[in-house]
Amino acid sequence: MNIAVFASGRGTNFAAIIRAVKSGKIKANLSLLVCDNPSAGAIKKAKLAGIAVGLIQRGDFASRQEFEAEIIRYLQAKKIKLIVLAGFMRILSNDFVLRFKNKIINIHPSLLPAFKGSHAILDAFNYGARITGVTVHFVDELMDHGPIILQQALRIEENDTAESLEAKIHKIEHRLYPEAVKLCVEGMLRIKGRKVRLTNLRSRTK
Repeated sequence: MNIAVFASGRGTNFAAIIRAVKSGKIKANLSLLVCDNPSAGAIKKAKLAGIAVGLIQRGDFASRQEFEAEIIRYLQAKKIKLIVLAGFMRILSNDFVLRFKNKIINIHPSLLPAFKGSHAILDAFNYGARITGVTVHFVDELMDHGPIILQQALRIEENDTAESLEAKIHKIEHRLYPEAVKLCVEGMLRIKGRKVRLTNLRSRTK
């Protein structure tokens, strides 16, 4: 299976997936990085790993439709079967999501549906939540929504700071996301409504 990672920033989750592919934990071809930010650290990580980079900047296109059409051209050229969002700071259109229905996954630093949005770690910390965590989910037309693949909870300790909490969250992300990608690649997930179930019907997915 050919997979693409979409990232806009440092690419730490991207790096975790690269390691999992190189070690053989994820048996797939990490074929493409799609990035909208020429300064993103993820680009350097892709080049060091020998992964093709599609640098596609929104400002180069008159509309989001044209921007996404260019992304689709890259995906088709690489025959991508799974899209992994790893800090991609663009909201994908409903048309794009529906085109790749159940083929896009995302990671979010909270226990969804709690603390949606781009500041989830800080929001949970400032709210005084006792428990937060990480969610990996399929992407649907709503923001930080869609069937949940994996979650892991984390207790916020009294001596935690926003910075220490962020570090703990990232540590969980770097383990949980490769696990979720592995399940997708191996055809071990079945979606029924809003629920994702593990299945042993692996042979039927090939």
